[in-house]
Amino acid sequence: MANIILLGPPGAGKGTQARRLVEERGMVQLSTGDMLREAKDSGTEMGNLVADVMAKGQLVTDEIVIGLIEEKLAAGGEGFIFDGFPRTLGQADALGKLLAKMGTKLDAVIEMQVDDEALVARITGRSTCGGCGEVYHDQTKPWPADGKCEKCGSTDVKRRADDNEDSLRTRLMEYYKKTSPLIGYYYHAGDLFTIDGLAEIETVATSIARILDQQE
Repeated sequence: MANIILLGPPGAGKGTQARRLVEERGMVQLSTGDMLREAKDSGTEMGNLVADVMAKGQLVTDEIVIGLIEEKLAAGGEGFIFDGFPRTLGQADALGKLLAKMGTKLDAVIEMQVDDEALVARITGRSTCGGCGEVYHDQTKPWPADGKCEKCGSTDVKRRADDNEDSLRTRLMEYYKKTSPLIGYYYHAGDLFTIDGLAEIETVATSIARILDQQE
């Protein structure tokens, strides 16, 4: 059992690899966005707080996100994948304190390195299945000719409105300004592992599996 962070810019393939780890190892993916949506509809005290903040159009505080993560950790699981959190050094400190408080720790922070230009080419051709989240690409893995997802059979193909070059470059700059300092932070802590995020999906999965096997 291992607790990990998948770190990398938007489009590096973190979501694809996280889904594999959930399916193959039974790990629990803690996606900030999913947790907030789930909490908002839960009717719990924390959920009502989230719903109130979101209804006012305010940003959810780090304290609220940490509270949601604490609830998930307390429920137990076969290791956790932190997805979309932490994004800043302050959040990294808060997460470290929470894990220590709960008697656990991070086992690996896996940086999925990419080349920006290659990433732009990858993302601008990307689409996903609205049914299961399977990722497709105009060049490397086109949407099936019969119009149905090869994994679940759904005909719902989606493209993110911000999967265009200008938007992606803006998101990359935001990542480098706010999140890339975490690379040095976790390197200093001895938790950082770096892999090629633009390799074939199976190659990336093998690299991640090798790191996890070393931690268990």
